[in-house]
Amino acid sequence: MNPPSNQPPSPALLQILQDLAAGQTNVESAVESIQACSLGASAEMQTLPGATVDLGRQARCGFGEVIYGEGKSTDLMTQIVQIQIAVGQGCLITRIDATAAAQLRRVFENTRYNPAAHTLRIGCGDESLEPIGIEGHSTHVAVVTAGSTDAGVAEEAAETLAWMGIACERIDDIGVAGPQRLLAAVPRLRSAAAIVVVAGMEGALPAALAGHVATPVIAVPASTGYGANFAGLTPLMGMLTSCAANVAVVNIDAGFKGGYLAGLIASGIANAKAETSPADESSEAK
Repeated sequence: MNPPSNQPPSPALLQILQDLAAGQTNVESAVESIQACSLGASAEMQTLPGATVDLGRQARCGFGEVIYGEGKSTDLMTQIVQIQIAVGQGCLITRIDATAAAQLRRVFENTRYNPAAHTLRIGCGDESLEPIGIEGHSTHVAVVTAGSTDAGVAEEAAETLAWMGIACERIDDIGVAGPQRLLAAVPRLRSAAAIVVVAGMEGALPAALAGHVATPVIAVPASTGYGANFAGLTPLMGMLTSCAANVAVVNIDAGFKGGYLAGLIASGIANAKAETSPADESSEAK
């Protein structure tokens, strides 16, 4: 006997079962609908030479598939984006260089390229691709840098949050070399649902910051620093061995991963608020 799966049922299947339990459909109709769902599952995957596009990820995970641009041809990225746009999914491409981004921007109209982040976002129709400020949003993520040289990684996190529809506040250059800068920022940090902290050198900022907030802190070690920084290994090890209980760590220079995890936290909080007060929180998350 196969062990039970831990994967939750799809929203469509769950709705069919709820309708059946509520007496809003009969068994025969439910069976037909379930069979249709099974047949349609293959449509969640579209295969290209060199890629299998996962169109079902948005329904399963809340957000669509992200394209890792490094090493991919512009032709392949163009085809993937066309498939995503055709089903109404806005696109995020990470680690894309300026030349490839320029070529894609000639194909697609609604785009936002961030050269510091090496990201390209492509929207469906005329949707706004501007970063979402915190004004009018009670749920947001703070993206923090220890120094200005960490800005590129932080920009990748911020662009990821914008793609997720999460409001973001940037707080820059508050590293431990000037502790008074961190203390001045603490009141703003305490209002965030999650905090992404990007730090190179010895990577001390996430632990120093975490002791001031009752908030998940996603630490992103940066490869900025002198030789003993070992291209980010030193802050990575320091962050992993932090005694601050509310610090979790992602990979070196992984601004996307830090932003995505923080975005999931904020999205969950915003959705919970919307369930209790729809009129007040309707714009909090996609």
